[in-house]
Amino acid sequence: MAPDFLIESILPHLGAIIGLGLGVILIARLMREKRRPSNTFAWLLIIILAPYIGVPLFLLIGGRKIKKLTSDKRSLSLHPNEYDQDFIENSPFGLLAHGNTTRFLPDATDAYDVLIESIQNAKTSIDITTFILSHDAVGRRVVKELSRKAIEGIAVRLLLDAIGSFGKKTLYILELEKAGGKIERFMPVFPIAFPGATNLRNHRKIAIFDKESAIVGGRNIGREYMGPNRSKSRWTDFGVKIAGPAVSALNTIFEEDWAFASRKRGYKAIPQSVVNPVEGGESTIEIMASGPDTPDDPLYEKVLASVQDAERSVTIVTPYFIPDEVLQRTLSVKARTGKEVTIIVPRRSNHRITDLARRQFLRELQDSGVKVLAYQREMMHGKAMLIDEKLAMTGSANMDLRSLFVNFEVAAFFYSPNDITEVRNWIQDITTRCIELQPEDLERKRYIKGLIEDLSRLIAPLL
Repeated sequence: MAPDFLIESILPHLGAIIGLGLGVILIARLMREKRRPSNTFAWLLIIILAPYIGVPLFLLIGGRKIKKLTSDKRSLSLHPNEYDQDFIENSPFGLLAHGNTTRFLPDATDAYDVLIESIQNAKTSIDITTFILSHDAVGRRVVKELSRKAIEGIAVRLLLDAIGSFGKKTLYILELEKAGGKIERFMPVFPIAFPGATNLRNHRKIAIFDKESAIVGGRNIGREYMGPNRSKSRWTDFGVKIAGPAVSALNTIFEEDWAFASRKRGYKAIPQSVVNPVEGGESTIEIMASGPDTPDDPLYEKVLASVQDAERSVTIVTPYFIPDEVLQRTLSVKARTGKEVTIIVPRRSNHRITDLARRQFLRELQDSGVKVLAYQREMMHGKAMLIDEKLAMTGSANMDLRSLFVNFEVAAFFYSPNDITEVRNWIQDITTRCIELQPEDLERKRYIKGLIEDLSRLIAPLL
């Protein structure tokens, strides 16, 4: 009788009991992890106030670091000192290499031509990772060229993010596999082996040719980003082709990502060789990966340290601007102490919710003396940072919480005068198509629009 009574008493509340237990476990996990206070608070709020939503949501997308992946990748990292070479060295954040050459790609048609020509001219291998491979004329042309090289016996590997390129494994991509190329998906939509990792996406864009040259930047593969002809609707973006020792780090990053994506096939990552300097190469480049596969947050730490070190000016170009509290305060302090701080964003991006979430951040910076410029034409998708005249950066990362703390990202920092000038010239060019936002442009909206802005800001740590 007693057991039946207990069962009848407990059974109706079993879901709530399990939910409470999971909630307690997840809250304990939240408190142990290295998270920003705003992120922790946002998750605590939704888990406590709406556990039926918060608990499953956290189990699906709440992860931030993958400890096993971090440990596995650390063993494969390059160790330049073992080679007794003075042109490549470990930095606190990544790999610093001398003796490189660069070709910056501010033009979408030029970027397309360089990608196609690089594929066609490859002699031994092609490794490409991209967040989005579109099923359009540009995507089909790239896959067609890769298939031709695979038929020739070139080792071709294509790594696609499972969500960014969701549903894109159609016949035109399978053509590459039939030709002898290899395709892998990074992080399944529902990764059973890594609970909470659905949110951890590979946002890196890297194309490597013969393990000696590589293209990095913000462009995915699709007509929005590049193409053989000019288009008024094409997004403004930025990238660079690098040759030389800096490619050593990109080879290792790709190899590690490929091994992770193809682990079920039994593939083991192969340590990569150091690439020699290019004759006449004068560029010093620091390559760094950041994301769930790194012990800390090197990209964020490098950005923060660079802004703090600025003596005269800081310019940030980004399609999405949602900084954490520390970076926001650092930019504000720089402006208040007389430094020239400029933020360049698209007038309207392709993600309305991030536009709403950024408004208060930009208002606060504007009140501190930061100049906020809005790009007036098509979507501006490029990412860049310029510190004084001594450092420049581009890569796959946006200046938002997702790129700085959640996504798998890659960035290239430049220290040579010619490279810094190239980045500065691109920034000056897009500035001619910007207007400076005035306080009234960022004024808080009243009533419903204001409430939506507040909600966007509240969930910003989860975006």
